[in-house]
Amino acid sequence: MELKDLAIIDLHLHLDGALSPEIIIERAMKENIDLPTYNKDELRKYLEVSKHCESLNEYLTKFDIPNLVLQTKEGIYECTLDLLHRLSLQGLKYVEIRMAPQLSTAKGLSQEEVVIELINSSQRAEMLYGISSNVILCMMRGDTNRTKNLETIDVAYKYLNKGVVALDLAGAEALFPNELFKEEFNRIKELGIPLTIHAGEASGSESVRSAINFGAVRIGHGVHAIEDMELMCEIVGKQIPLEICPTSNLDTKAVSSLDEIPVKKFLELGAKVTINTDDPTVSNTTLLDEYKLLEKIGLNKEELKTIAVNSIEAAFINNEKKEELKSFLPK
Repeated sequence: MELKDLAIIDLHLHLDGALSPEIIIERAMKENIDLPTYNKDELRKYLEVSKHCESLNEYLTKFDIPNLVLQTKEGIYECTLDLLHRLSLQGLKYVEIRMAPQLSTAKGLSQEEVVIELINSSQRAEMLYGISSNVILCMMRGDTNRTKNLETIDVAYKYLNKGVVALDLAGAEALFPNELFKEEFNRIKELGIPLTIHAGEASGSESVRSAINFGAVRIGHGVHAIEDMELMCEIVGKQIPLEICPTSNLDTKAVSSLDEIPVKKFLELGAKVTINTDDPTVSNTTLLDEYKLLEKIGLNKEELKTIAVNSIEAAFINNEKKEELKSFLPK
């Protein structure tokens, strides 16, 4: 069993954190967007975090340049298509792309127009490259954007199961805790939209607990859930998938070392662990790199296969599609 045969599904990947320097330069030149450099190697320094990154808040500054080229229909379409092409070449069969449509309205696009381009590009990529994908729309943490978040919810509902499969809450977790978004969570529950929340990354286990209480059926990151065994019993009992992103967690200092990534402990407790890239450009990683990292900290091939199966079972897709994806895994 080779690791590349397991690295076929990514459930936690942000579009703006995954753009290549090449597509950013291409789009910037077409749209007359000023960049600090048009040399792809030099630009990469503006897109990737260094190993001296101090926090999630510092990590989030790396999204400024990518978002410049996600403000037009063509830019969103082409950037998504380029990403899915690159992922297909890496061997991925399915990906759930996260994107906050409210961050792509600076030049006049509506959130709905943003989402339509995401869906159109996703469908085109499946035809061209054979990679399936769906979209998870991100609401953003903040104290002045409730109206935009509510619009994101409405757009997600309109396109639910038509390319959009869930909602998420992303952003500066420690600065804007889950409790500030009760109105959004209540609306999501009324509409019956699946919800995953970034929690237990920059904040502790209490953030994971509140995310579950607010209706999250998956947890983005969740590494600090290990600090509360009562909470872990609930996660295991309800089989709530954890979207672990090892390299990203190291970069944002959610953990201070490889040994602190609690994947093996989660598995031992019976938690449904999934492994993902989060922001492959920002963290300079691939899904295969993430599996290699887990092997490095002591997970064996069978444990890694369990994680791959968990990822398929946790995906926001129907059972027929899940069985199709499982057929790609080694027997």
